[in-house]
Amino acid sequence: MSVKIGISPIAWQNDDLPDLTAAYTMEQALQESREIGYTGVERGQRMPHDTEGLRAYLENYDIALCGGWCSGNLLVNDVAQEIEAVRQQVDQFIALNSPCIVYAECSNTVQGQIGTPVNNRPKLSRDEVTAYAAKLSELARWMADRGMPMAYHHHMGSIIEDEDDVNWLMEGASPEVSLCFDTGHLLFGGGDVMATLDRWSHRVRHVHFKDIRPEIVTDVRANDRSFLDAVIAGAFTVPGDGCIDFLAVAQKLKAMDYNGWIVVEAEQDPAKAPPYEYSKKGYQHILSVCAQAGLTVEG
Repeated sequence: MSVKIGISPIAWQNDDLPDLTAAYTMEQALQESREIGYTGVERGQRMPHDTEGLRAYLENYDIALCGGWCSGNLLVNDVAQEIEAVRQQVDQFIALNSPCIVYAECSNTVQGQIGTPVNNRPKLSRDEVTAYAAKLSELARWMADRGMPMAYHHHMGSIIEDEDDVNWLMEGASPEVSLCFDTGHLLFGGGDVMATLDRWSHRVRHVHFKDIRPEIVTDVRANDRSFLDAVIAGAFTVPGDGCIDFLAVAQKLKAMDYNGWIVVEAEQDPAKAPPYEYSKKGYQHILSVCAQAGLTVEG
């Protein structure tokens, strides 16, 4: 069993805060990611949107598509409407051999609203999450029938943020709904990283290695700051630069025979955290913890 190490280009090209990364290009993101050693990249909005254009773009940098965000609107759409909304991306990801599509509900999220405290995110009851999970299962089965796994991304500011939300969603959804397990979002959301990974290891399809700076998270919570305020302040960082024990995570991945992608996703202000320097630091930390855990990394 082996893992592959990929990265989101968000440190160089932040789709939610484009002014923050205006001095950087997507081309620089891919070139530097590959130079560091990353073999995959998640799709960014400033990449070509057509399938053949994206294929040529990625091949030019000798880097694979290792997933990508899909903004869901299943709370407001019926399943048939949502299928049509995501069909093009699903077909593209199938054509480009992506390991999964990273899906998250965005119809009422506050993650992109810089004036809205992340504490004010929409919170559903258990019954409401269970009802949502039933619709999500239908969508995931449609994707699975086409050969594209869905990995649901619990995310700050959204309806699936904390540990209870993740538990309720996984309990209520069919096995076709797998999990994009994100260490940083789970801990920021107040969850127990290892307990959640232990509980849902059989449903994990995709893994984001994201660290946090706890003192900034505490300040964001205490002073009602937004998710984007948190990003700008440096709540997130690369593995090994915050407080999360990634060796323990890697050891669990080894124990569960995980053989998918480990993806670094660490959006920060590049003026404070230069993307190349920090992305290299994160990559080296992952290599170190994987070696200690006995996880083989594909080059």
